[in-house]
Formats: sequence, structure tokens, C-alpha cells
Amino acid sequence: MIPVAGATPPSRPATAAPGQGSNTPTPPSAVAPLPSVDATPQAPAVEAPVPAPDIGRPSTPATSAPFIYPVQGDIIRAYNPGRNEGIDIGVPAGTSVKAAAAGTVAAITQNTNGAQIVVVRHTGNILTVYVNVDDLSVAKDDSVTQGQSIAKVAAGSPSFLHFEVRDGLESVDPADYLP
Repeated sequence: MIPVAGATPPSRPATAAPGQGSNTPTPPSAVAPLPSVDATPQAPAVEAPVPAPDIGRPSTPATSAPFIYPVQGDIIRAYNPGRNEGIDIGVPAGTSVKAAAAGTVAAITQNTNGAQIVVVRHTGNILTVYVNVDDLSVAKDDSVTQGQSIAKVAAGSPSFLHFEVRDGLESVDPADYLP
């Protein structure tokens, strides 16, 4: 510093005693108090489950259709070759599953998820496949009549019956056979 003629020397800042620290200026952020913070944890938002899409109810029965619906409910997944080889019909667990047409029980097995499968052979090399069933009331080689109860729909979320129609090993649209 260069002293200016006639000016009073600057005052010395107050010093604290040794070991007491120095005076610290008040920071500008301390002029106004900080807003209060709610430290209560927020419960995560619970999303409602998405309902299964309603693709429609089966149409009223037509007398010329060779098969009947194995259960009465909403189709929640339509036939889509290569992706869904049949239709999924949403119904409550325990609903009676009926044979779509007269035939012979060709096989009873399970898929890789452990769901039971019943296959019924009909005239003309046509097969119907019922997946996601429980409490079977038929055995392999049993003859069944159209409308005869063959099983119950297994529990699930949602519970449904997967129903396929096959011409030999090829899947076909069940709508071509159902009323």
C-alpha cells in the first residue's frame, strides 16, 4: 500500500486471541434462512395392474359351425400364426372346459411351464388343443362327446384357457371352426 498524503491510515481489523480462530464474514446465503425441507420418505407410487385387453366375446352360435367354444369368456389374445397358435379365452379358474367336438383324447402332457395340455383328435385329421387346464376328467384314448366336460381352467393371473385347432400339425384359425 502506498500512503496517500493527508489520508488517515486504514484501521486494523480486530484480531482474536491466539487459538480462538478468526472472525469469518457472514456468507450471503446466510442472510435469508434456507427453506424448510420435508425429510419424510415418500411412499413409491403403486401402479394399478393393467387389465387384459378385451378382444371381444364369441359371437352367437351358428348351426353350421363344427365346434363349440370350450368355455364362454372374452378372447384376451387373438390367433396370430407364429406368435399365438390359438386363442386365449379369459375365464375364472375352475371353469369347466368342454370338448369342442366329439373325438378321442389323443394325448395328455405338460408344456415347459408345467401347464397341462389335453389334445383331442377329431374326424378329418383335425386336433383341438386345450392348455392351462387342471382337474382332468378324461384319460388318454377316452372317447368324448361335444360339450362333455374334460377339465377345469387352472388358476393364474389372469386365468385363461388357451385353445388351438390344428389340421395335422399345422395350426389353423379357430374362428374358422367356431360359431
